[in-house]
Amino acid sequence: MSIYLGYILGSAVLDIIANVMLEMSNGFKNKRWGVAAVVFIMAAFALLALAVAGINLFIAYAVWGAISIIGTAIATRILFNHALNWVSWLGLFILIAAIILMHSAGSH
Repeated sequence: MSIYLGYILGSAVLDIIANVMLEMSNGFKNKRWGVAAVVFIMAAFALLALAVAGINLFIAYAVWGAISIIGTAIATRILFNHALNWVSWLGLFILIAAIILMHSAGSH
């Protein structure tokens, strides 16, 4: 695994944590969770910026987005019991397929 992919994975994990904290902030009513979410998202974008030094921006951002969306869906399902209906699952599947297609097109 390249260091750049590691930056993307680390960035996605920080983004997922930020999204969970944002949910816990209850619309910024709990300011500590809200501020923590902002700090984590800033750190996530800092790592993403490092990733684009070695990976095309559209690939890095797409992979980051997919991991973040899927991770957030799983985390909020586990932590907050947010349901995903079949349309949501279909959307996640299409997202994964699109990332695979973009990655294979970008590697040639």
